[in-house]
Amino acid sequence: MTREELVSYAEQAMTRAYVPYSHFQVGAALLAEDGQVFLGCNVENASYGATCCAERTAVFKAVSEGVRKFQAIAIVASSGDYAAPCGICRQVLFEFMPEGKVYLSNQAHEILEFTVKELLPMGFGGSDIK
Repeated sequence: MTREELVSYAEQAMTRAYVPYSHFQVGAALLAEDGQVFLGCNVENASYGATCCAERTAVFKAVSEGVRKFQAIAIVASSGDYAAPCGICRQVLFEFMPEGKVYLSNQAHEILEFTVKELLPMGFGGSDIK
């Protein structure tokens, strides 16, 4: 799957966001090593701490289906600008795909590419628990 195709899936996911407070829609498309794609959108809550980002929604959906190895994730936002994952999402992504690709796309369909390790240098993983 190309990164452009993955971004297209993320754009689909973004339309499903539940954002009655911020009106800031985010969509994510997570590509598993076996080729499956898991979509996620942000889901807000009046108790802001209960809000879940699009990236974590996609990861949690995949894990709940028994999938734990991922290649890449594409992320888009309704602002039209690049939307990088928050710190919590970076940590969750590091847990499952530290070498995985992160594609950020803007309204002009320009794509920035990073690895999770680039976005979370010196990340904390399972091997750090002794």
